[in-house]
Amino acid sequence: MTLWKSTLLASAGFLFGAVPALAQETTTAEAAATDSLDDEAVRELDTIVIVGQAQTYSSAETTAAMALQQAPVSSILAQIDNLPGVLVQEGDTFGFDDWSTGVAVRGFQNNLGEQQIGITVDGLPNGGSNYGGGSKANRYIDTQNAGGVEVAQGTADIASRSNDALGGTINFTTRNPEDERRIRFSGTTGDFDAQRYYVSYDTGAFLDGTTKAWISVSSQSATDHVEGSAENRRDHIAAKLTSELFGINWSAYASYDDAHEDNYDQLYSEADWDADSESDRLIGNWTNTPYVNQSYRRAWSTLRENSLIWLKGEKELFDGLNVEAVVYRHDMDGRGDWVPPYLVNVTADGAGNPETEYLPGNRVLGGAFLGQIFFVDPNGVALTPDAGCVSSLTFPYGGTSNAAYDPACYPRNAIPVQSYRHTHYQRERSGLAADAEWNANFGAIDNTLRGGIWYESGTRYEYRDWHKLNDARVGADFDALAYWVQYSRDFPQSTFKWYAEDAVKFGDFTVRAGVKQFFNDIERVNNFDPSNPDENFTLESESDVLFSGGGSWAPSAMPGVEVFAGFAENYKAIPDSVLEVISGDGIPDPETSENMEIGVRYVGDRLRGSAVYFDTSFENRLFPAPTAVVVGGIDYLEASNGGYINGGGIESSGFELAAEFALNDQWNFYGSYTNNDSKILGTGDTTLDGLAGIAVGNLVPGIPEDMFVFSADFTDGNFYGGASVKWVGDRYVDLANTWVADAYYDTDLYLGVSGEAISEDLSNIDLRLTVNNLFDQDWISGISGNAAWISAPRTVALTVTADF
Repeated sequence: MTLWKSTLLASAGFLFGAVPALAQETTTAEAAATDSLDDEAVRELDTIVIVGQAQTYSSAETTAAMALQQAPVSSILAQIDNLPGVLVQEGDTFGFDDWSTGVAVRGFQNNLGEQQIGITVDGLPNGGSNYGGGSKANRYIDTQNAGGVEVAQGTADIASRSNDALGGTINFTTRNPEDERRIRFSGTTGDFDAQRYYVSYDTGAFLDGTTKAWISVSSQSATDHVEGSAENRRDHIAAKLTSELFGINWSAYASYDDAHEDNYDQLYSEADWDADSESDRLIGNWTNTPYVNQSYRRAWSTLRENSLIWLKGEKELFDGLNVEAVVYRHDMDGRGDWVPPYLVNVTADGAGNPETEYLPGNRVLGGAFLGQIFFVDPNGVALTPDAGCVSSLTFPYGGTSNAAYDPACYPRNAIPVQSYRHTHYQRERSGLAADAEWNANFGAIDNTLRGGIWYESGTRYEYRDWHKLNDARVGADFDALAYWVQYSRDFPQSTFKWYAEDAVKFGDFTVRAGVKQFFNDIERVNNFDPSNPDENFTLESESDVLFSGGGSWAPSAMPGVEVFAGFAENYKAIPDSVLEVISGDGIPDPETSENMEIGVRYVGDRLRGSAVYFDTSFENRLFPAPTAVVVGGIDYLEASNGGYINGGGIESSGFELAAEFALNDQWNFYGSYTNNDSKILGTGDTTLDGLAGIAVGNLVPGIPEDMFVFSADFTDGNFYGGASVKWVGDRYVDLANTWVADAYYDTDLYLGVSGEAISEDLSNIDLRLTVNNLFDQDWISGISGNAAWISAPRTVALTVTADF
């Protein structure tokens, strides 16, 4: 046991044994997180505190200027990129592509392959961030309805409601209704055919001033930044209400989001990047060759519908005792699309007979695939390529020598065939949470005791079907009846968490200690084989009682200075994505982490700043262990999926510096620096390490050792603006650390003016110009699975907002 853990456990024993009281420390972060980022607030550049929050763990919150650096058409995730320790990477300039989106915090990552950071929306769990069944914050919140975003790195808040929070929690909040009635219209136009329309109505206070609400509608669209064939769109409806009735403070929120995104492909080698750093190799035109058409962008699609509704009540039962309860419901319905360059042979038709998969009106449920069909004759009989023919196809994925793909290796009357593969994702979640907080004073000791529970029950549904293209020579239209449903699975699951924490303040010192525990049940149901115990089973898991705690010292002789330290044990239950490819006999251990940090923060009239050292240990990290190697393309049939192993873990350490300085009423400056050393730990078994491709001692792909941010913002009467530059050091793309993503810098600029500068009659009009990647730099963006996405070029957008 480490010295840190021993000391904090001793503190916990003192607190729970000597002081039977409870409370929650109320921080400036909680207040700031609900502030509205409307156009009036953003001109007050000090309205949201980024550092200097009185707590025993490190956190940082977005400022109004960070929101202004992104156009409203952009994803809300982009707003947190300048915070210390955080790296957001999106393949699309506006964040339309969930497939390529990744977030890293101190060596932990949420990306296409890993989910290690918790995300909450108004404090409620987002249901995971993975592509297959999760929903990131941009699915729930429109950028113009957003409040602050708090990133609690590492130790985080013990009450955080997430199953993924190995490396901290990111809490996205929605704005509160305005006190006065307001109608807001907003329109955005920009590069890559970007368009956005937004309207919201704030009721102002009614029912004797006890109730306020807003409702908004937005619609936006854009194409891709590579060759301009994507058809991206997003429609969003949301509403929020706050009220005080029956002595209870009520709040409620509801949102519906409908998105269609055409994806970007990764680059799979450094040679691809060197050959052309501005293309992802997807195409916008249809050809008569299925092997080429597998890269047709409009068939690389993500379709998602998300709805979320929650109701929260807060009440002070008696002096010092506050309770809060919330219930919520989330539904997601989605699909992921690809166009594999063949039909899958799932029916043994016999030589010389037409292929059942080619003929309309036939469907097979489950079963094994017997091979692939590439070309048929006019009667629908499968053809084989001419003997001795070698393919001359050179695109995509470096081409192929397999003659089966090349139309030149078949008779002239051969008909190409192709599939449209749909993976359907659905999720239903219902949950409740309750928290209690008791503040009491015992002479010179202020004590805060708090505790709570969180319960969620839901089911994720997933099935995959393959549709025949009506005519692979013409386009991507497909038969509505799938010729093969590859699999159909349900994953019912439940989570229960309890926590308790005590915080004692005496003199200049605050000490807190707490415990939490997770209970997770997850079931795998194979709808095609419900009686097979290897395919249908239940996994019950519970964490140890996890400790977290820390202390802070705010010396009265040094106003504004606070020294703090914290430690937390975190846990992630086995996710359903693991059960997709593994049987009941090969379940790995859940992932765990230990996070320690120590730092100092300062809050003054003009200067706020913090310096933090952190050290984390990530254990039992889950790695895929493939059973086959697929070369030269995508494994559409997932023949390489073998399972997961506990591949050792990661050790990360480093430090973060952040400061915000208000020079005067017009100028504000912000800077941050992050140093992070994240190394891969092995399993101790060289065979297992080899299966997962783990290179012990190498640096973690996607994590830079150094990042630096500097921004300057101004407001002067009717004019405002600012610029920021972020420098990101070298990163590795692959586990072997042979492919280096070179360092880069990204510069963003925004300039705004009130219509009052032209005429007093236009005082309700605001115009803002946003330029991202001002100097049009190229760099490697998101990294996952030993491959990478390219960055977006310079992007300009103009937003006009009018309030009535």
